[in-house]
Amino acid sequence: MRIIDLRGRRLTRAEMLEAMPRADMGTSEATDLVTPILDDVRQRGAAALRDFEEKFDHIRPHDLRVPVEAIHAAEDALDPEVRAAIEESVRRARKVAASQVPHDFHTDLGEGARVAERWIPVQRVGLYVPGGKAVYPSSVIMNVVPAQAAGVESLAIATPPSKATNDGLPDATILATCAILGVDEVYAVGGAQAIAMFAYGARGSEPQDGDVLCDPVDKITGPGNIFVATAKRLVSGMVGIDAVAGPTEIAILADSGANPEWVAADLIGQAEHDELAGSVLITDSTDLAAKVQESLDRRVPRTEHSGRVATSLTGRQSGIIITDGIDQSVDAANAYAAEHLEVQTADDDAVIARIRNAGAIFRGPYSPVPLGDYMSGSNHVLPTSGTARFASGLGVHTFMKPVEVIEYDRTGLGEIASRINAFAVSEDLPAHGESVLSRFIDDPYDKATVRKQESEAGLR
Repeated sequence: MRIIDLRGRRLTRAEMLEAMPRADMGTSEATDLVTPILDDVRQRGAAALRDFEEKFDHIRPHDLRVPVEAIHAAEDALDPEVRAAIEESVRRARKVAASQVPHDFHTDLGEGARVAERWIPVQRVGLYVPGGKAVYPSSVIMNVVPAQAAGVESLAIATPPSKATNDGLPDATILATCAILGVDEVYAVGGAQAIAMFAYGARGSEPQDGDVLCDPVDKITGPGNIFVATAKRLVSGMVGIDAVAGPTEIAILADSGANPEWVAADLIGQAEHDELAGSVLITDSTDLAAKVQESLDRRVPRTEHSGRVATSLTGRQSGIIITDGIDQSVDAANAYAAEHLEVQTADDDAVIARIRNAGAIFRGPYSPVPLGDYMSGSNHVLPTSGTARFASGLGVHTFMKPVEVIEYDRTGLGEIASRINAFAVSEDLPAHGESVLSRFIDDPYDKATVRKQESEAGLR
């Protein structure tokens, strides 16, 4: 891994942000490729979806919407140990999600003056579950559980078809997880075309077939590759999205007391996802840095996806950041704003108290990132590419929207009617004030008598 040495450097905020390792995403090229896919799916619906599945996933699905019988058959065939692991993950995720549900409240501002806030679930959500280099039944759980806790009425899942199954069905474990969670609207559609299907909806595969394959959704969530992320960005505004996610990443903030073998194993675990995955060690110990590199040299050739891991660890998005103390380590961690931040130091609580930017924080040597990937109860759909500086991970709040309810009676409005009118006039929006005054005086348009009428009405 390359070394980024910050010792002895007094960096401005801009310089610190610039020093952080990041992947080169090539977003302009992705936009050029994704835009025609979105347009074609919008125009041709299911026919375009089948064409793109054949082009990109190398299989033409017989059923774009997975038959319910196939979903339940996958559940019946699920390995009992895997089922037990899935059910435990669901149980823990549901317990955390239940505690996240926000509560309605109201605030009384005076007699007859109240503002309330209602939390309303999004009506229909499209959940994307990636495929490709790996399959992610865990992502089904991370998307579905908080949506269900929020009270979303309609859930649809899109996930790529698998060449290994008959008729292009998605991975069997993904389908079984859908069954366990009670989701039966599942589509064998991946990539940007799945995002287009969710955003625009899709009709049947033949011009004369007027049947609706998939209704449009109100919000799209879930991680994916650069093409999925670009598609989400392009349809954002027409539908809501959770985030435009980049490649996955880990940062480990560690001092000399950390176990270098465990640190190396955690860096490799994240690099296994993708060649563009970011693995970053932040430490003020050159001895730890050297020992971690030695461990990586031994471990990487022995892991199953060694080629992918080596590419990730030697890429520009990965590196070992050497600092001159814990203060600079914290500054670097906040600048990097990792999707996953592990803290392994002599005083983890003191360090964590100073962390402002992270998708999720994993405290101590026995809280590795894979714990959060599968079974901690937390959500693994998290902000990437430094967006944790202003964004948070997926949760129940992702699937709900706060709506204020304003309730004033005659007394409440009358107390501030004149002040509203004065405010409106100062903004050269007199009709705003006239709207309020009309409830109390006969002619709010006669400026010469407005003050007199206000006084007679008891507004002044």
